[in-house]
Amino acid sequence: MSEETPGFEEKPEVPAGAGADDAEPKAADSSKKEDEAAPAGDKAQGAGQEAALLAQLDQARTALGERTADLQRLQAEYQNYRRRVERDRVAVKEIAVASLLTELLPTLDDIGRAREHGELVGGFKSVAESLETAAAKMGLQQFGKEGEPFDPTIHEALMHSYAPDVTETTCVAILQPGYRIGERTIRPARVAVAEPQPGAAPAAKSESGDGDTPSDKDTDAPDKG
Repeated sequence: MSEETPGFEEKPEVPAGAGADDAEPKAADSSKKEDEAAPAGDKAQGAGQEAALLAQLDQARTALGERTADLQRLQAEYQNYRRRVERDRVAVKEIAVASLLTELLPTLDDIGRAREHGELVGGFKSVAESLETAAAKMGLQQFGKEGEPFDPTIHEALMHSYAPDVTETTCVAILQPGYRIGERTIRPARVAVAEPQPGAAPAAKSESGDGDTPSDKDTDAPDKG
């Protein structure tokens, strides 16, 4: 019983920890590969998120630019609207004032004729002057004087004649004064005009010729002495 059975050999026992030691390198290699794969995935994910954020930022900038342009356009339209309304308001006011003063022109003409004939006295004079002052405050201006050159844009010629003492078409009489409001003429001045006499030589040229003749004779005369 104590003898060993021939042909049977006992295998050496494998330590219990041998399998764990052999498995540790394999587990380390697998963990290392996982660690290497994880940063690569995080980088790719981060790059995708950054691209998405940049795209959203570009969209926001584009939308902001469009809204800013819309706001600037609306502001310009509003300013133009305000200027147009103000211009129309002034124009309407000027038209209303001009219409009112046009109706008063015959009365002002009567006042002017009464003043010329010395009939503007007493209470009538006070009322007339108050009316003229009120019209002047509203911007009414009278124009038209004798001796000024004729201007068809502000004068209306009712009478025509020739005169030797004028060098151009001249207003020689104011039949009815003209009136304007600012630069706007509401009635032209009605005048009598005179033109230079046809064929008349200018006086300045004639005098100059008369003055030069004696001097020329004196210069060219021979010395008899």
